[in-house]
Amino acid sequence: MFSGKISAATTRKGMGIANSLRSTTLRLFATKKQPLSQHDPETLNSSCPVSAKEGTALEWQRARPFSEIPQIGALKLISKFLPGGKYFKLDSNDLVAAMRSDFGPIFMMPALMGQPSILVTYNPDDFENVFRNEGIWPIRPFSQTMRYYRNKYRADIFDGVEGAIASQGEQWNSFRTVVNPILLQSKSINMYLNKMSQVNQEFVDRIRLMRNSETLEMPGDFAVHIQLWALESVAVVALDLQLGLLREDSENSDDAQRLFNALNEFVDLSFQLDYKPTMWRLVATPKLRRLMRAMDDIRSVTWKHVTEAINRLEAEKREGVQRPEEETSILERIIKRDAKVAAVMSMDMLMAGVDTTATLVAGALLCLAQHPEKQERLRSEVRSVLPEKLGDFTPNVLDNIPYLRACIKESLRIYPVSVGNMRVPQNDLILSGYRVPKGTWVSMISSTLQSDERFFLRPLEYLPERWLRTDETISEEGVRSLKPSNPFVYLPFGFGPRICLGRRIIDLEVGLAMARLVRNFKIEFNYPTDKPFKGMLINIPNIPLKFKLTDID
Repeated sequence: MFSGKISAATTRKGMGIANSLRSTTLRLFATKKQPLSQHDPETLNSSCPVSAKEGTALEWQRARPFSEIPQIGALKLISKFLPGGKYFKLDSNDLVAAMRSDFGPIFMMPALMGQPSILVTYNPDDFENVFRNEGIWPIRPFSQTMRYYRNKYRADIFDGVEGAIASQGEQWNSFRTVVNPILLQSKSINMYLNKMSQVNQEFVDRIRLMRNSETLEMPGDFAVHIQLWALESVAVVALDLQLGLLREDSENSDDAQRLFNALNEFVDLSFQLDYKPTMWRLVATPKLRRLMRAMDDIRSVTWKHVTEAINRLEAEKREGVQRPEEETSILERIIKRDAKVAAVMSMDMLMAGVDTTATLVAGALLCLAQHPEKQERLRSEVRSVLPEKLGDFTPNVLDNIPYLRACIKESLRIYPVSVGNMRVPQNDLILSGYRVPKGTWVSMISSTLQSDERFFLRPLEYLPERWLRTDETISEEGVRSLKPSNPFVYLPFGFGPRICLGRRIIDLEVGLAMARLVRNFKIEFNYPTDKPFKGMLINIPNIPLKFKLTDID
């Protein structure tokens, strides 16, 4: 944990870059309604994607009143979540599917226990309308528990710097102004190619030690080891070091294990508190206290390593060491602009990037295991850029293996990481034919649409070819027909100004890992794959991932 004060280079006021590091002593970061049965499912395709300001008065007049949107009674909804109720113990995937079946493609969730009412829509035309009208400072009411932690529970520590996930408005814009120019530069990400390649080789070595020597299968808890790989990979960028989680002799093992456990607690408890009816907004429940402790652990471990990076920079400055920018890490560059922002950004990367990346890789491996012909085609492509299993990757290697990117994109369609997005429109809108006033919380559920034949041809098939520009095995017309009929159905990294900040990092770490695994192993999975993921804050593996991994010559 920090033991002094971090210089906050006036991020919130949008001022310029700090010219030099300040004192390394850092202060502790202490913050009349339509019957549901009569709702016509065909209204899914009847949305009028215009804002009230941009559309004509006639279109607004023709739209149905907001009060006529199907609504769920609060008591009825709560009863469904209680023991014996239809929604009791449902994960997020089953929950959104059940609610779509019960209430139709658009409905209002009542205000409950301190949370406002929420409009839920499964209409991609509505998604576009919301995203097109979200303004320059989009409001994403995501993870209210995280905002509570940084804005209330530990407000004296964070001092208004709440990060890319929890903050809104001008505060969010000021934070992104510091980190965007660094995180979204290709050259900033490419400098991690060798470090991530080293992590991936350690993962391959660990696999060979862990698998059964006779069956060549991984143990049932292999999902945990994929998480360890993901944390190790994200830490290379977020903390500027390797934690050693894939090695038995790491000097960081205690801190790393505490961080790993806290991140798992965060995913579990955030889902229960943010997405299900609970009393935490009214009273500090035991689960809220557990979540606050988990966030404290994430903060203390993260900021310990950020402090070490600051101390290294100060030592270099005293010794007159000046490195070119291309040799300076992302963490160091953000520290030079604003040390507090760097600490919070590191925390955000870990909280948002570990389990999502692990789920993505697990889903991609399952898809390739179930489609050996696709796997072999991918392996042939990977061999062209990695002739030797232990060879080094060249810069921009992922640009030369388009089928790999297509395989990853298609696995994200088959096994999405989350159920959708949420926004608070800043203009009055027409959604699915209804007038929706600005300031309404809108939950856009896309996961159920990615396997819907209305939006994807052959939706239940794993077809990476649908994401290629051209393909030698499918005609140009055939490739075009496989693409989504509505581009807003498939937005795994979001859309607009609040698109995922770490998408370039994820592209690199997942791309390199999948290339290394496919080059080293034939991937098989000889067990049922019914419901392989369960939905929480994000989707996480729900079955033992006992992959059979056979060495490739």
